[in-house]
Amino acid sequence: MTAHIIAACRSAVVPRNGAFSNLTLDALGAPVLHAALVQAGIAPAQVDEVILSNAIGGGGNPARLVALAAGLPETVAGLSIDRQCAGGLDALLLAKAMVESGAAHVVIAGGVESYSRRPLRLRTFADGSPPMAYDQPPFTPWSDRDPDMAAAADVLAQSAGIPRTQQDAWAIHSHAKACAATPHNGEIVTLNGQARDPFARNLSDALVARAKPVSGSITAANMAVAADGAAFCVVVSDQMRRQLGCNGVAILGGSTKGHAPDMPALAPVAAIKAALENTRLRPQDIICSEIMEAFAVQAIACVKGAGLDPDQVNIGGGALARGHPIGASGTINAVRLFHEMQISGGKGLAAIAAAGGIATAVILAT
Repeated sequence: MTAHIIAACRSAVVPRNGAFSNLTLDALGAPVLHAALVQAGIAPAQVDEVILSNAIGGGGNPARLVALAAGLPETVAGLSIDRQCAGGLDALLLAKAMVESGAAHVVIAGGVESYSRRPLRLRTFADGSPPMAYDQPPFTPWSDRDPDMAAAADVLAQSAGIPRTQQDAWAIHSHAKACAATPHNGEIVTLNGQARDPFARNLSDALVARAKPVSGSITAANMAVAADGAAFCVVVSDQMRRQLGCNGVAILGGSTKGHAPDMPALAPVAAIKAALENTRLRPQDIICSEIMEAFAVQAIACVKGAGLDPDQVNIGGGALARGHPIGASGTINAVRLFHEMQISGGKGLAAIAAAGGIATAVILAT
């Protein structure tokens, strides 16, 4: 049995404190989930499960919140997962496993993240000291191997010999591709007046050169901005696909791999290679790829390390031109890939790294 994506859609990706800043997680996610169901021709009563990635929300069970807000029956319990940036693709692989095991016929897999409405977090102490606010939780038990993400990206840039000028050029090209791209029919669900990603712009060498360094060669111009967004894929069994009379895109396989936690940006290389090996494919078999651009240096190093063709990567621009709503970014890549493959056909790849030295890659096929 093979799991298929028969519908996929997302919201626009909006930088934090923008047009989505007034939306709670369920208000951000529910309209997108509902639109995916309509696109698939699936009735709410047919849904077996919702798997939702969320990284910086307030806990609880966001999947249940979004499912109920979208009008799904109360019998859908909802499963929330957190593997940081990789969670949106992990949700897709979990849906594949449920469907192919026979445990479900219809699973909605996705991610929702709101940087704008994320809760404040406080660290408490046993000695009664006042709580201390923090922004980033620990990703390893070793403080000397738990770097700031920008600092780790700069270390990668130095070790791989990727100068700032090359990173800036990648960012300029990402924005240019996004500006030139025509949104795919059915890809973006209009929400709060946003019908396309608002961050993409025409950048120049002079403009990006003026960007202040965040860490060494890493600047605000060559790293993705924090953002709000939601995305969902409808994953169904062969039986349901035949019943609906549609083709869809098969989830051929995927892989999640760990890597050195102090070099998290390189983790996708191992995940991509494993996913290709698991599906008996070569890099040259991939027609189009959606590779996460949390940092330009990350995308450059991973594309080269995995042996991918740069001209077939992020055809409509990447996260540098959109933004990075952490828990949703993996599914956003999958949604982008699904719609690109309606044009290109063949086999496609989505991959993303996560803090702590983790990455997930997924391979789709028409």
